[in-house]
Amino acid sequence: MSLRMTKTVKFTKMHGAGNDYIYVDTTRYDIVQPEEVARRWSAPHTGIGSDGLVLIGRAAGAAEADFTMRIFNADGSEAMMCGNAARCVGKYVYERGLTNQTRLRLLTPSGVKTLLLDVADGVVERVTVDMLEPRLADERFFRRTPDLPEGIFVSMGNPHYVIFTDDIDRRPEHDGRLLERHAAFPERCNIEFATLVGKALRTRVWERGSGVTCACGTGACATAVAACLSGRAGRSSDIIMDGGRLHVEWSPKDNHVLLTGPAEFVFDGEIKL
Repeated sequence: MSLRMTKTVKFTKMHGAGNDYIYVDTTRYDIVQPEEVARRWSAPHTGIGSDGLVLIGRAAGAAEADFTMRIFNADGSEAMMCGNAARCVGKYVYERGLTNQTRLRLLTPSGVKTLLLDVADGVVERVTVDMLEPRLADERFFRRTPDLPEGIFVSMGNPHYVIFTDDIDRRPEHDGRLLERHAAFPERCNIEFATLVGKALRTRVWERGSGVTCACGTGACATAVAACLSGRAGRSSDIIMDGGRLHVEWSPKDNHVLLTGPAEFVFDGEIKL
């Protein structure tokens, strides 16, 4: 009979506008099966509880980056990018002493993102992430079908479909679940439901692989781009999500989308792997 060897892993729970993940420094701990670990640890009653698992690494072989980030959703699927998680990684590596730089390059599955840290007295108060250029057509992620509800597709390195509606309280739980796996989206999709509230955009998100989340950084960016394209907003928008407010700038100079918002530590802990 073989015995399964266990080890204790130290983790940190963090959130960006309520979008909460479990963060592990992979220079200290080797997470061999992150898909299975993400499912187990993210469970709200039997695990730590989170929207997923984020692995932070050193970009040793990548001259173009300082750190790496991999994200695994609560269902174990790997995400290509998360703006809220990227901000949390910036705060983590700076305040935990892994770097003293306030401009960082983060290698993700959707490319290298630049992080600008707003630091006061050694504390990272806000982080701005250069999310690069949005893409409005991508055959890998989107193939329009006749039965798809009216909306705007935006790829921020991962797929989003933004629907403007006054009924944002009920639709994410029902329509989001169905649309995530719609035939128009070969690799599933994040679904945003948005409406104007004064000069801001109120947005709720059904996040691919996690369900309804308190916030989604790439979703905020997609919403801002879609609102600008449809004449509902200019190139600067505040996005109000269930977990807080994010700010998005869509630069006319280089077409890059800049996401700014908070990042917070929740608690540190230990868990058996």
